[in-house]
Amino acid sequence: MPFLKIVIFSLALVFGISANGQRRNTPNPRPVAKYRPPKLTTSIGNYKDTMFIPVQEAANVMGLPLKITDAKNDVFTVSSYNFVYRQIVTTEDDSLSGKPSYTTSIKSSLFKTTPLPALWLSVIKERPLPGEEYIFFDVIARDDRGRVMYAPNIKLTLK
Repeated sequence: MPFLKIVIFSLALVFGISANGQRRNTPNPRPVAKYRPPKLTTSIGNYKDTMFIPVQEAANVMGLPLKITDAKNDVFTVSSYNFVYRQIVTTEDDSLSGKPSYTTSIKSSLFKTTPLPALWLSVIKERPLPGEEYIFFDVIARDDRGRVMYAPNIKLTLK
C-alpha cells in the first residue's frame, strides 16, 4: 500500500511538471525598441538636488516652474510630481506650564502643472521659517516622443 502511494505521487509530480513545461511561446506582436533614458536634472530657479535656500528668497523661487533638462540642455515636459511642505508649527505644551513647543506639520499633494497653484504659494509665503523644507519628489518627465521617465528629486531647506 505505501509503495502504491509513492508511485501515484511520483506520477502526479512528473505529469504536473511536464504539463507546466509545455507552454506555447507566442512572439511579441510588436517589437519594442530599446531606449536608454538620458540622465535628467530637475531644477527650480537656480536650485537643484538638495540645497539650502535663504528665507528671503524662498517665496520668489517657489513661484517659478520646475524645469527638467538633460546633459544637452534639452527641456522635458513635467507630467506630474509630488510636493511636500514640511512646516514648523507651534503647539502648546500639554503640561501646566503652557509654554509653546515647536514641531513640524506636513502638507503634501500631487500636482500635474507647474508652478505650484496660487493657494499653495500663499501658504508657503505666509511665514517661512529657517528649517522648513520644500520637497519635490516622484517627478515624472515626458519627452517630445511621449516617453515617460523619472527625474531626480529636489529638497530645499530654508536657512
